[in-house]
Amino acid sequence: MKKFTLAVLILIANSKLAQSQTLQATAKLAGDKLEQKVIDWRRDFHQNPELGNSETRTAAIVAKHLKALGIEVKTGVAKTGVVGLLKGALPGPTIALRADMDALPVEERNDLPFKSVVKTKYNGNDVSVMHACGHDAHTAILMGVAEVLAGMKSQLKGSVKFIFQPAEEGAPVGEEGGAQLMVKEGVMENVNVIFGLHVQSSLPAGTIGYHSGGFMAAVSDMKITVKGKGTHGASPWMGIDPIVVAAQIVNNLQTIVSRNLDVTNNPGVVTIGAIHGGNRSNIISEKVEMLGTVRTFSEADEKLFVDKIKLIVNNTAEANNTTAEILLPYSNHYPVTYNDPTLTQKMIPSLQKAAGEKNTVVINATTGAEDFSFYQQKVPGLFFNLGGMPAGKTATSHHTPDFFLDESSFKIGVNAFTNLVLDYMDMKPEKKIETPKK
Repeated sequence: MKKFTLAVLILIANSKLAQSQTLQATAKLAGDKLEQKVIDWRRDFHQNPELGNSETRTAAIVAKHLKALGIEVKTGVAKTGVVGLLKGALPGPTIALRADMDALPVEERNDLPFKSVVKTKYNGNDVSVMHACGHDAHTAILMGVAEVLAGMKSQLKGSVKFIFQPAEEGAPVGEEGGAQLMVKEGVMENVNVIFGLHVQSSLPAGTIGYHSGGFMAAVSDMKITVKGKGTHGASPWMGIDPIVVAAQIVNNLQTIVSRNLDVTNNPGVVTIGAIHGGNRSNIISEKVEMLGTVRTFSEADEKLFVDKIKLIVNNTAEANNTTAEILLPYSNHYPVTYNDPTLTQKMIPSLQKAAGEKNTVVINATTGAEDFSFYQQKVPGLFFNLGGMPAGKTATSHHTPDFFLDESSFKIGVNAFTNLVLDYMDMKPEKKIETPKK
């Protein structure tokens, strides 16, 4: 009798495995058939880019597509975001998938049939607009995933929440936006886990890269204002030169990483990216304004950096008989993009099935930042890179006029997302995965 029971259990297990493999094979076939459709969507978005909190055209196209698939749709989330909920016929977890929709104030140099020539206003300035980071690809890929999964609704063991997010690159000055606002408006309610991807122009097309733990840095921007005393450039002793003080501050800030950070544990960056002061060669100005960025991989390092920056700025100014004001963060702060190690380990096979075992590689942490991190503060998440560098070509940097992607990886992105969803739904229910402290 025991042998008979064991045989039945084995038969049932094998049957479930076969059903799962069949479902994934169906999803892959459906995703591959959508390849040109995904590419066409991406090219349309690329030719018609929109800046953060202004993605009205993009959002309308996304919403129309999701509604046509029978997915419940909510628009106007966090200004221009779109959220779709696909409820599977069978009970199970709710899995969130995220794509960002916004472009950048960059003028495109690529000679493409779908090149962007869009111009608009940004923070009061006339700018060109370009998808110089691949968000057009992210949006198109997730639209493809929605179509694949909607076609197998009757077989889904749970629900899928499709998050099309505005303003990942930051909202305009004076506005809220991005993932932080989406979380604030409740998009992560009743979600068990979240997955996201980012195309990477320095990773070969056909490759998926992942990193367990702290993957992308926490980031804060800062504004430093050095207050001087104006005078004629011919008589500097009659004033206080804020440019000299600013120069000393810039140099002194470099000691935070070189002399205070344990670089064997975590990397870190303190960068001054803009300095504004004065308007003539023979006038010592009354103030200098500096803008910078701070990037770390742990709460302890972030506190160290903030404390040291304030100490250096204030004491350097005092040593020069003047004062300085520091705003840190100035307009934004993103936490560490932290890939839950337990979840990451479980989902590696899903990524490998999409790109192949040899093409699914561990990559180094990066000092770039992502507001996907706000979602990961609510539930365990996995954020990975999808290769976009054409074979035999040199990588083009993100956020530049020459940014370029090989579109052959898009179907791998679609397949990776569908694998993650179907595999996670097949996993045995367990206690909520607790994200380790960062």
